[in-house]
Amino acid sequence: MSLVDPHVSDPSYTKRNAIYVPSGEGTSIWAAGDTYTLKVGADETNGSLTLLEATVPPGGGPDPHVHNDHDEAFYLLSGELEFLNGDEPVTAGAGGFFFVPRGTRHRFINRGYHAARMIFFFTPGGMEELLVASSTPATPPATPGVAPSVQEVRPLPIAELMVRYATEQLPDPDVS
Repeated sequence: MSLVDPHVSDPSYTKRNAIYVPSGEGTSIWAAGDTYTLKVGADETNGSLTLLEATVPPGGGPDPHVHNDHDEAFYLLSGELEFLNGDEPVTAGAGGFFFVPRGTRHRFINRGYHAARMIFFFTPGGMEELLVASSTPATPPATPGVAPSVQEVRPLPIAELMVRYATEQLPDPDVS
């Protein structure tokens, strides 16, 4: 009988590759009137996914669009958002999950009186490059609506990034 643990030399027991991002940390940006905090992106996940935390104030949310090469998923932590599924509005509340397969027109908008909070992610990763390039760095205590104008040197124009990430702006259907 051996007294040596047979797993000591097994790298699956000792390899340390997990990623931990503490609460309140990550790169925060303002986009579409919302505050997004990038928790992890393609560089950290070997291209697997991009995960963000979002606060969407009343009236906030992006215009309708489609990602042709990325799936996107949303999980509401608090509040309520109206999502667009092609041409159909879907209202989701806290605890609701909304999955958007690539090639599907979508958007979300906060039609309520209070901010909504959610986490959302893209697979595969990489969309953070487009989000960061088309946004403003968040600089508290200002709010997204009064953010100072920041002129950054961007490696690629936003239109070129939209082509790279197969993303298109689309019209909002008449959903009334």
